[in-house]
Amino acid sequence: MVTPAIVIAAVFTLVPFLAAAFFSGKLTAKMKALPTWLQLVAPAGLSLSYVLVAWSARVFRWGWFAVYVLIPVAVSWLLYEGRRHDPGRRGNWRDYVVLFSLGLAVDLRWLEHAWPAHLAVFSKMLLLNAGIWGFLVVRQLDGVGFDLRLRRSDFGVGLRELAIYAPLAALLGLRLGFLHLHLSVAAMLKLPLTLFFTFFFIAVPEELFFRGWMQNLMERRVGRYPALFLTSVLFGLSHFNKRALHFNWRYVLLAALAGIFYGRAWRQERRVGASAITHAGVDAIWSTWLR
Repeated sequence: MVTPAIVIAAVFTLVPFLAAAFFSGKLTAKMKALPTWLQLVAPAGLSLSYVLVAWSARVFRWGWFAVYVLIPVAVSWLLYEGRRHDPGRRGNWRDYVVLFSLGLAVDLRWLEHAWPAHLAVFSKMLLLNAGIWGFLVVRQLDGVGFDLRLRRSDFGVGLRELAIYAPLAALLGLRLGFLHLHLSVAAMLKLPLTLFFTFFFIAVPEELFFRGWMQNLMERRVGRYPALFLTSVLFGLSHFNKRALHFNWRYVLLAALAGIFYGRAWRQERRVGASAITHAGVDAIWSTWLR
């Protein structure tokens, strides 16, 4: 049941995400002016979404509330220390602690028990917002490309990589027995809506994480091609438990291959929007014609 509290929580959760996506320059400039202590503790306010949803659904627990207060603060503190010890922003071990902690928490669903089953997406978005605040405001990481004011070049690059990858993935997936061709009129009619939601709530968060943050940082240490390969492998491994109860090596293989093309789309002009277009297109094709 959708309650006013859940609607307010959804708006509260989307505002930081959309503000960073469309007004990152102005946002960063204003937030940088905040005292350091406030930059570190302000993201604790993200826990309000948990309070609203959990209280409304009568599953509120003080322990989970403490977790959702502490995680954003811990992320900000680690990235602040990373900025102090690595002013050149070449990548610090603290950056990777944050990335792997957030990634594993989402992928292994460590925190989803705190939420009603159908509202666990709030957990993912809360952690994403903690990362956005940490990397954008506190760490001040450059070259991320988190700007969803899409350009013509974003569509050109994103659709080019989609056109190269999709046929390869379809042939390989069908050959492995992982994908199965099916035609669904209902699914095709929903394609525009599928693309919209996939772009904003799956493709953009994952591309920001894997390309804007992870590949971006790795490039500074190991170079463009090793960073592209390593990030793609990690992206593939993040799908090991999807659509199966065991290690789904077929999904891992296809996702890792996809990561190469998503990474190529991002790094051409360092734009999350470009790789998210490729990513959303792939997911929409799979869910509409190949499942």
